Amino acid sequence: MQMSAPFPDHVLITPTQCITAAAHGWRAKCLQRLIRLDIPVPLTVALPIVTVRAIAQGQPVDCARILSRFGPAPLVSVRPSPQETDWGGPSTVLNIGMNAARHAELSRTHGKAAADQLYLRFVQAYAIHVARLDPDMFDGSDLGEALRAYQDQTDEPFPENPARQLTEVTRSMSRAWEGTSARLLRQAKGAPEGAGLGLLVQQMAQGVGQGLSGSGVIQFVDGETGRPQITGRFRNQSQGGFSLAEGAELYLTRDARGPSLEEEAPQMFADLIRHGARCRERLREEMQIEFTIENGHLSVLDAVKVQRSSGAGVRIAVALANDGVIPRQEAVLRIKPRDLAEMMHRQVDPRAPRDRIVRGIPASPGAAVGRIAFSSVTAQTFAARGEPCILVRRETAPEDVRGMHAAAGVLTERGGATSHAAVIARGLGVPCVVGAGDLRLDPRERILTLPDGRVLHEGDIITLDGSTGEALAGAAELLAPSLDDAFRTLLGWVEAACDIGVRANADTPADAELASRFAAQGIGLCRTEHMFLEDDRLTVMREMIFADGPTDRAATLARLLPMQRADFIRLFTIMAGKPVCIRLLDPPLHEFLPKTREGLRSLAEALDRPLSEIIRRAEALAEANPMLGMRGVRLGIAWPEIYEMQARAIFEATLACAREGIRVVPEVMVPLISARREVELVRSRIDAVASAVRMQEGAELGYRLGVMVETPRAALRAGDLAVNAAFLSFGTNDLTQMTYGLSRDDASRFMNAYVKSRVFPEDPFHTLDIEGVGELLLIGAERGRAARPDLTLSLCGEHGGDPDTIAFCRKAGFDYISCSPYRVPLARLAAAHLALSERVTPVGERDWITGELRRPDTIVNPS
Repeated sequence: MQMSAPFPDHVLITPTQCITAAAHGWRAKCLQRLIRLDIPVPLTVALPIVTVRAIAQGQPVDCARILSRFGPAPLVSVRPSPQETDWGGPSTVLNIGMNAARHAELSRTHGKAAADQLYLRFVQAYAIHVARLDPDMFDGSDLGEALRAYQDQTDEPFPENPARQLTEVTRSMSRAWEGTSARLLRQAKGAPEGAGLGLLVQQMAQGVGQGLSGSGVIQFVDGETGRPQITGRFRNQSQGGFSLAEGAELYLTRDARGPSLEEEAPQMFADLIRHGARCRERLREEMQIEFTIENGHLSVLDAVKVQRSSGAGVRIAVALANDGVIPRQEAVLRIKPRDLAEMMHRQVDPRAPRDRIVRGIPASPGAAVGRIAFSSVTAQTFAARGEPCILVRRETAPEDVRGMHAAAGVLTERGGATSHAAVIARGLGVPCVVGAGDLRLDPRERILTLPDGRVLHEGDIITLDGSTGEALAGAAELLAPSLDDAFRTLLGWVEAACDIGVRANADTPADAELASRFAAQGIGLCRTEHMFLEDDRLTVMREMIFADGPTDRAATLARLLPMQRADFIRLFTIMAGKPVCIRLLDPPLHEFLPKTREGLRSLAEALDRPLSEIIRRAEALAEANPMLGMRGVRLGIAWPEIYEMQARAIFEATLACAREGIRVVPEVMVPLISARREVELVRSRIDAVASAVRMQEGAELGYRLGVMVETPRAALRAGDLAVNAAFLSFGTNDLTQMTYGLSRDDASRFMNAYVKSRVFPEDPFHTLDIEGVGELLLIGAERGRAARPDLTLSLCGEHGGDPDTIAFCRKAGFDYISCSPYRVPLARLAAAHLALSERVTPVGERDWITGELRRPDTIVNPS
């Protein structure tokens, strides 16, 4: 078999050699850049990706010719060089070329103990990683025992020929990369099927010698905070982190606790500082440098991006931009939306041990530690005592909202990403894990049986990780949020780049405070039903439900009017003139009623009615399929007094704010519309209320009426609806549910099987279904604007915080998206990425650090 690629089987890395990450891997390109910066890199030969693939397929490479570049007695290492930094690779093998003759020479120059250790490390690595022998046979053995064990297991002596050693090492590493396990591991990190590996053969810098010798790593920022700080390690008489001497570790900088490299070798320490600064300036990154000192001679073996937390990543990017190393636009592009999610919430310390008790769907990010509470009442009791708790339920209902407010986190046995628990938790910024179906919850006995058989009781402490979907036993160590100056600076740069509106879904004044804190451009969805769930309001709401006829109903609603008005005044005041879109009451009325007989009995006492009447009326309100029953606009047409009260509260709040100098043009949104006549009926009543308020207050009043598009028919008939609507807001939670015929609360039971079987590419409640639901959005947008060119288009479902959905909405010409307050910064960052990526034409090769295409001395954005 002949190699078909137009590359030599190996090349020496020099400043002028044609080395690319695509052909030779990122590490090869990195070393060339270090060499170009006059950083002392040992002689290195690169085996291109095509050569490594040929080796894996059995084609030999002339390793003797490769070794001839390293002199008559070569001693080399082989390092992996995958195309991308995060794809991993086989382990580095050191000291290739060690044999009896080289061992004798090292014994003479470095002493027998050091020579034995170096030879032994090579024999162990070769036996385990190349010959694939049992590691236990070589653990703790001396050199003689290791050589005998190798011969016993392979029926041949340990190879003495350096060319044969290198041949076998490169063959083993090449085949390991192509193995099934390695493929699966790198694919999990996002690598494509044909991901390539190059190999580097590098002259050994020993790290052992008569003078100052050793190996270490150094970086110049703290990986957790991103602040300037020299950290790392240095070990005397060591190689690759393995020390040949006891107590040989030195501090890097001066330290009262012991000797340091800065004191022992000030010139080499200064050289490392200088190399780090050059890397930062020219490679445009904070780098960790791997180095070796041999008899006072410094060699840099490698440089990689400093591993960093999300908060550190933001601080580093902002610092690089402020120092003029990278432009601000590139700093924005370097931060991923999910990094912001981690910064805005407490997180489980990744360095801490994790005793996972169950895994579910990560529904709301962040982490919390608290006592198990099996009911909202218990959660409120814990909160009153100042004890954090985790509300654990089979699934949550509207009556659990007070408990969710009191809890530090929510864990449910059932539900999906758009279930009640998930939506409310995201709005509250509370960590939430749903669909943990392996749990067995017994609320009566107040115990939780785990998949491994352990039993937890109410009051036991657990940790919830809403970012990974895991619940952990006990109290894990948590990291605090990182909403510092760097975070706020980055958001300012994001705002300058973002070209689509981003509003927040905010149901209460507390939600609006969060929306304002995260610089949302208004409220895109205020679900007014959540305002009725406080104890005093819920009682009045239930009285209204059991009222005898429209007159009694209106009288009861009059008691809710001042409460609603006060809420709207606070919303308008907090948003300070920014648009606020208020959705009229949507859920079916039975959701406001108790679910248990005990609850119905308490309601009968509160209303002073017979229990039998309460049960009879509750049963009359029950529906076989309530999500498709009397809810939304159907409720407003059947019981118009509800919408009239809400409209009056909105308009009176508007005029109250106007008197305080806050100009508001409220947006009133009618949910679950399917027909033009529905809009006409509701609009006529709301117009009448607006006229009455104008007359009563003697003031001008404007408002915008819109429609929430949640049914396929509404999308198809958007032209009809737009005649009477100033805006269309697509509610993709219900639209996805109705388009697929899937219950968003129950789909999690089989969704994993569907995704694994490739029935769906992704859970459509997680990621917008572009082909189906997306087509309905496009149809609705086109027909709506054809009927009314000035029509405002928006999306306010939970998909609104998803970067792919934002890309879709930008392309479709939507005016804004709306999402949970905590997702606003993520959505704005995703939109900024999309806008920035369209402003330049990429030229040149892809940068090994950022993945960006660039040309000399010019930073451009990723394609």
